[in-house]
Amino acid sequence: MERRGVLLAVVIAALFGIVSLQAVLRGAPTPLALLVRLFALNAFCALAVAAMMTPFLGEIRAVFGRPFIRMHHFFVAFGLSAAILHPLSVAVLAASPSVFIPSFASWGAFWALAGRPALYMLIIAAGAAIFRRRLGGAWRFLHMLVYLALLFAIVHANLIGTDLADPVVGIILNGAALGVFAAFVLKRYRRWRR
Repeated sequence: MERRGVLLAVVIAALFGIVSLQAVLRGAPTPLALLVRLFALNAFCALAVAAMMTPFLGEIRAVFGRPFIRMHHFFVAFGLSAAILHPLSVAVLAASPSVFIPSFASWGAFWALAGRPALYMLIIAAGAAIFRRRLGGAWRFLHMLVYLALLFAIVHANLIGTDLADPVVGIILNGAALGVFAAFVLKRYRRWRR
Protein backbone atom coordinates (compact mmCIF):
# COMPACT_ATOMS: atom_id res chain seq x y z
CA MET A 1 0.00 0.00 0.00
CA GLU A 2 1.28 3.47 -0.88
CA ARG A 3 1.88 6.13 1.76
CA ARG A 4 -1.24 7.88 0.50
CA GLY A 5 -3.18 4.67 1.09
CA VAL A 6 -1.93 4.42 4.65
CA LEU A 7 -2.84 8.06 5.28
CA LEU A 8 -6.32 7.61 3.78
CA ALA A 9 -6.85 4.43 5.81
CA VAL A 10 -5.86 6.31 8.98
CA VAL A 11 -8.28 9.14 8.17
CA ILE A 12 -11.13 6.69 7.53
CA ALA A 13 -10.35 4.75 10.72
CA ALA A 14 -10.23 8.05 12.63
CA LEU A 15 -13.73 8.95 11.41
CA PHE A 16 -15.11 5.66 12.72
CA GLY A 17 -13.11 6.02 15.94
CA ILE A 18 -14.17 9.61 16.62
CA VAL A 19 -17.90 9.07 16.13
CA SER A 20 -17.82 5.85 18.17
CA LEU A 21 -15.80 7.43 20.98
CA GLN A 22 -18.12 10.44 21.13
CA ALA A 23 -21.10 8.08 21.43
CA VAL A 24 -19.41 6.13 24.23
CA LEU A 25 -18.47 9.34 26.07
CA ARG A 26 -22.07 10.60 25.87
CA GLY A 27 -23.11 7.43 27.64
CA ALA A 28 -26.32 5.41 27.45
CA PRO A 29 -28.79 4.00 29.96
CA THR A 30 -27.98 0.41 28.90
CA PRO A 31 -25.30 -1.33 26.83
CA LEU A 32 -27.94 -2.22 24.21
CA ALA A 33 -28.97 1.43 23.91
CA LEU A 34 -25.33 2.29 23.24
CA LEU A 35 -25.09 -0.48 20.63
CA VAL A 36 -28.16 0.92 18.85
CA ARG A 37 -26.31 4.21 18.40
CA LEU A 38 -22.95 2.64 17.52
CA PHE A 39 -24.55 0.47 14.83
CA ALA A 40 -26.26 3.52 13.31
CA LEU A 41 -23.17 5.74 13.34
CA ASN A 42 -20.84 3.11 11.93
CA ALA A 43 -23.36 1.98 9.32
CA PHE A 44 -23.66 5.50 7.97
CA CYS A 45 -19.89 6.08 7.98
CA ALA A 46 -19.15 2.79 6.19
CA LEU A 47 -21.84 3.21 3.54
CA ALA A 48 -20.86 6.84 2.97
CA VAL A 49 -17.20 5.84 2.47
CA ALA A 50 -18.29 3.09 0.05
CA ALA A 51 -20.39 5.59 -1.92
CA MET A 52 -17.72 8.31 -1.90
CA MET A 53 -15.10 6.02 -3.42
CA THR A 54 -17.19 5.14 -6.51
CA PRO A 55 -15.88 7.93 -8.78
CA PHE A 56 -12.29 6.89 -8.02
CA LEU A 57 -11.98 3.33 -9.32
CA GLY A 58 -8.44 3.65 -10.65
CA GLU A 59 -7.27 5.89 -7.83
CA ILE A 60 -8.50 3.46 -5.15
CA ARG A 61 -6.51 0.62 -6.71
CA ALA A 62 -3.41 2.80 -7.00
CA VAL A 63 -3.64 4.12 -3.44
CA PHE A 64 -4.61 0.91 -1.62
CA GLY A 65 -2.93 -1.59 -3.94
CA ARG A 66 -6.14 -3.63 -4.05
CA PRO A 67 -8.99 -3.79 -6.56
CA PHE A 68 -11.62 -1.11 -6.13
CA ILE A 69 -14.40 -3.68 -5.88
CA ARG A 70 -12.75 -5.43 -2.93
CA MET A 71 -12.40 -2.17 -1.00
CA HIS A 72 -15.92 -1.09 -1.93
CA HIS A 73 -17.45 -4.41 -0.89
CA PHE A 74 -15.58 -4.39 2.42
CA PHE A 75 -17.23 -1.10 3.43
CA VAL A 76 -20.61 -2.13 2.01
CA ALA A 77 -20.61 -5.44 3.91
CA PHE A 78 -19.67 -3.71 7.16
CA GLY A 79 -22.13 -0.86 6.63
CA LEU A 80 -25.05 -3.04 5.59
CA SER A 81 -24.48 -5.40 8.53
CA ALA A 82 -24.48 -2.49 10.96
CA ALA A 83 -27.52 -0.95 9.20
CA ILE A 84 -29.45 -4.19 9.76
CA LEU A 85 -28.24 -4.59 13.35
CA HIS A 86 -29.36 -1.04 14.20
CA PRO A 87 -33.14 -1.63 13.83
CA LEU A 88 -32.82 -5.18 15.16
CA SER A 89 -31.35 -3.72 18.35
CA VAL A 90 -34.07 -1.06 18.44
CA ALA A 91 -36.71 -3.80 18.06
CA VAL A 92 -35.21 -5.72 20.99
CA LEU A 93 -35.01 -2.54 23.07
CA ALA A 94 -38.60 -1.58 22.22
CA ALA A 95 -39.80 -5.20 22.38
CA SER A 96 -41.69 -4.54 19.16
CA PRO A 97 -41.15 -5.39 15.47
CA SER A 98 -43.01 -2.19 14.49
CA VAL A 99 -39.63 -0.45 14.08
CA PHE A 100 -39.37 -2.14 10.66
CA ILE A 101 -42.60 -0.59 9.36
CA PRO A 102 -42.31 2.83 7.71
CA SER A 103 -44.54 5.46 9.30
CA PHE A 104 -47.01 7.46 7.22
CA ALA A 105 -48.77 9.00 10.23
CA SER A 106 -47.57 12.47 9.19
CA TRP A 107 -44.96 14.18 7.04
CA GLY A 108 -42.81 14.81 10.12
CA ALA A 109 -43.16 11.23 11.39
CA PHE A 110 -42.19 9.84 7.98
CA TRP A 111 -38.94 11.81 7.92
CA ALA A 112 -38.16 11.30 11.60
CA LEU A 113 -38.43 7.55 10.96
CA ALA A 114 -36.96 7.67 7.44
CA GLY A 115 -34.35 5.12 8.47
CA ARG A 116 -37.05 2.48 8.07
CA PRO A 117 -37.56 2.84 4.30
CA ALA A 118 -33.83 3.54 3.97
CA LEU A 119 -33.09 0.03 5.21
CA TYR A 120 -35.25 -1.52 2.49
CA MET A 121 -33.62 0.67 -0.16
CA LEU A 122 -30.17 -0.50 1.00
CA ILE A 123 -31.24 -4.14 0.81
CA ILE A 124 -32.66 -3.66 -2.71
CA ALA A 125 -29.50 -1.84 -3.81
CA ALA A 126 -27.27 -4.61 -2.44
CA GLY A 127 -29.48 -7.27 -4.00
CA ALA A 128 -29.28 -5.49 -7.36
CA ALA A 129 -25.48 -5.66 -7.23
CA ILE A 130 -25.54 -9.35 -6.32
CA PHE A 131 -27.98 -10.23 -9.12
CA ARG A 132 -26.69 -7.70 -11.67
CA ARG A 133 -26.21 -10.29 -14.43
CA ARG A 134 -29.83 -11.37 -14.20
CA LEU A 135 -31.11 -7.80 -14.00
CA GLY A 136 -29.19 -6.49 -17.00
CA GLY A 137 -29.00 -2.70 -17.21
CA ALA A 138 -31.70 -2.25 -14.55
CA TRP A 139 -29.27 -3.19 -11.79
CA ARG A 140 -27.51 0.19 -11.97
CA PHE A 141 -30.76 2.07 -11.49
CA LEU A 142 -31.69 -0.10 -8.49
CA HIS A 143 -28.17 0.14 -7.09
CA MET A 144 -28.45 3.94 -7.11
CA LEU A 145 -31.07 3.60 -4.37
CA VAL A 146 -28.05 3.71 -2.04
CA TYR A 147 -27.87 7.47 -2.56
CA LEU A 148 -31.54 7.94 -1.72
CA ALA A 149 -31.18 5.63 1.28
CA LEU A 150 -28.28 7.67 2.62
CA LEU A 151 -30.30 10.87 2.16
CA PHE A 152 -33.18 9.32 4.14
CA ALA A 153 -30.74 8.07 6.78
CA ILE A 154 -29.05 11.44 7.34
CA VAL A 155 -32.43 13.20 7.62
CA HIS A 156 -33.53 10.54 10.14
CA ALA A 157 -30.26 10.96 12.06
CA ASN A 158 -30.56 14.74 12.20
CA LEU A 159 -34.17 14.63 13.34
CA ILE A 160 -34.03 11.99 16.07
CA GLY A 161 -30.42 10.79 16.29
CA THR A 162 -29.07 11.35 19.79
CA ASP A 163 -25.46 11.69 18.71
CA LEU A 164 -25.88 14.34 16.05
CA ALA A 165 -26.48 16.85 18.84
CA ASP A 166 -22.73 16.52 19.42
CA PRO A 167 -21.12 19.09 17.09
CA VAL A 168 -18.19 16.82 16.18
CA VAL A 169 -20.44 13.91 15.21
CA GLY A 170 -22.82 16.26 13.42
CA ILE A 171 -19.99 17.74 11.34
CA ILE A 172 -18.58 14.31 10.46
CA LEU A 173 -21.87 12.69 9.47
CA ASN A 174 -23.31 15.69 7.66
CA GLY A 175 -19.93 16.22 5.98
CA ALA A 176 -19.97 12.58 4.87
CA ALA A 177 -23.48 13.09 3.47
CA LEU A 178 -22.22 16.09 1.46
CA GLY A 179 -19.27 13.96 0.31
CA VAL A 180 -21.69 11.31 -0.96
CA PHE A 181 -23.64 13.95 -2.89
CA ALA A 182 -20.39 15.34 -4.35
CA ALA A 183 -19.29 11.82 -5.36
CA PHE A 184 -22.65 11.23 -7.04
CA VAL A 185 -22.31 14.44 -9.08
CA LEU A 186 -18.62 13.84 -9.89
CA LYS A 187 -19.26 10.31 -11.12
CA ARG A 188 -22.00 11.46 -13.47
CA TYR A 189 -19.90 14.44 -14.63
CA ARG A 190 -16.97 12.15 -15.47
CA ARG A 191 -19.29 9.85 -17.44
CA TRP A 192 -20.72 12.83 -19.31
CA ARG A 193 -17.19 14.07 -20.15
CA ARG A 194 -16.30 10.66 -21.60
